[in-house]
Amino acid sequence: MTDLIDWDDFTKVVMVAGTVIRAEAFPEARRPAYLIWVDFGPYGERKTSAQVTGVYQPEELVGRQIIGVINFPEKQIGPVRSQFLLTGFHTDDGVVVATTERVVPNGTRLA
Repeated sequence: MTDLIDWDDFTKVVMVAGTVIRAEAFPEARRPAYLIWVDFGPYGERKTSAQVTGVYQPEELVGRQIIGVINFPEKQIGPVRSQFLLTGFHTDDGVVVATTERVVPNGTRLA
């Protein structure tokens, strides 16, 4: 069982929609990963390292709208500063990226 949180805890996590504008291999990562740049509208363009190589090729991610957590502190991953957390679901094949069901404006917050 997981620990319960209250509504105030949930509202602290800023999860917003953004569109992947660039994705490329990240050979310096310890585990297979891509560098991914996302347009979060009013929150700007941000980059991250994501271990989604088991399910996607970089070109499959470009243009896809994803859900990112944008209020974690930046994290150093090899030579790169990760500026957001790309959300997804672990499967036997690898991580499946969390996306929107329909296109929404970049920067729209998950409700």
